[in-house]
Amino acid sequence: MAPEWTPERIKMLTDLWNEGLATGEIGRRLGFTKNAVIGKAHRLGLAKRQSPIQRDGTANGAAKKPAREAAARKAPAAKPAAQAAPAEAKASPPAPAAPRAKRPAAAESVTLDRLAHGMCCWPIGEPGTPEFRFCGEDAVPGKPYCAHHCEVAYVRSSKPEKSKDKAA
Repeated sequence: MAPEWTPERIKMLTDLWNEGLATGEIGRRLGFTKNAVIGKAHRLGLAKRQSPIQRDGTANGAAKKPAREAAARKAPAAKPAAQAAPAEAKASPPAPAAPRAKRPAAAESVTLDRLAHGMCCWPIGEPGTPEFRFCGEDAVPGKPYCAHHCEVAYVRSSKPEKSKDKAA
């Protein structure tokens, strides 16, 4: 049987949260999972905390950013031509691919109640708002999206396909 959030446990949660105790430790002390503690704290509106994930040796990588910027400023101003060419090639944006299909206009979009089989069901806008719609263009046969949204949704892998015959 799962424990319940009694007023006493909520008071303990609030006190331990304000002390800065780790969510996992709060959970162990109260008999809940870490995620249950986080969810209850969110529902109670307790103060948000900094992410515990350490990036670059600090929380959210905040302290390392100036050091990286300083290193960038110390970089040599000019590189020999042989070294500069590959770096420039990587920095340039990729050439545009084949012409893209026309992106449907927002006025052509449809609401869920008007969405029918064979229409593009690409979501447009924020779900739950009155402006939320679906694309509504003709879908590519066998796909849920129009040609434009298929280009966005289906990206070819850059990894070579493994042959099923070679698996044996």
